[in-house]
Amino acid sequence: MIDAVIFDMDGTLIDSEPMWQAAEKQVFGSLGVDVRDELAARTASMTTIQAAEFWYQHAPWEGPSTSQVADQVVLRVAELIVLQGEALAGVHHALSLLRAKKLKIGLATNAPMTLIPVVFDKLDIGHYFTTYCSSDNEMAGKPSPDVYLTAAKEMGVLPERCLAVEDSVTGMKAAQAANMRTLVVPQKSQFNNVKFDKADMKLESLLALTESHLALNE
Repeated sequence: MIDAVIFDMDGTLIDSEPMWQAAEKQVFGSLGVDVRDELAARTASMTTIQAAEFWYQHAPWEGPSTSQVADQVVLRVAELIVLQGEALAGVHHALSLLRAKKLKIGLATNAPMTLIPVVFDKLDIGHYFTTYCSSDNEMAGKPSPDVYLTAAKEMGVLPERCLAVEDSVTGMKAAQAANMRTLVVPQKSQFNNVKFDKADMKLESLLALTESHLALNE
């Protein structure tokens, strides 16, 4: 029985990965870092400070600290979300369905806490959520289960009665480590990745979400 659904944010609710890539190239590039795509792909699942530390180790710069640079990246991402942000296909459909089913809705993300209200405002979805949590406030980000466990605790729901919605293997592993059911909505290029076979369910988009997907153990 599912009592709550907890969403990831980047890549699940909003296609913000290109914005993160653009912000990293702009900010780190201004410090003399060659932000190559093959290396940038490795930072996609990291927290912002982890990404800053990764690039500093790759090409140390003088001047601002990694924390200060991470803040610059977040600020630029926020600007790009306001300018370009759009909900991914099916987001409003899924949230409306969950509300109609009277399920609690939460958010658990590796993204900085400051970006959550920016996304909520841009997509006009904040009113659906009972709680939202960021790995900013945890000892470790995904694939650690911490942020998922915090979200479940804040909603007063047992983890095993939660369904996590993710787009990445890292996020899926975090939810599974928290003992939650998992629904993955991978990017098209990753849809056939065998690692997603470990999820309980997989959809091409949230437009395909139906009541039957929420009837686990009923």
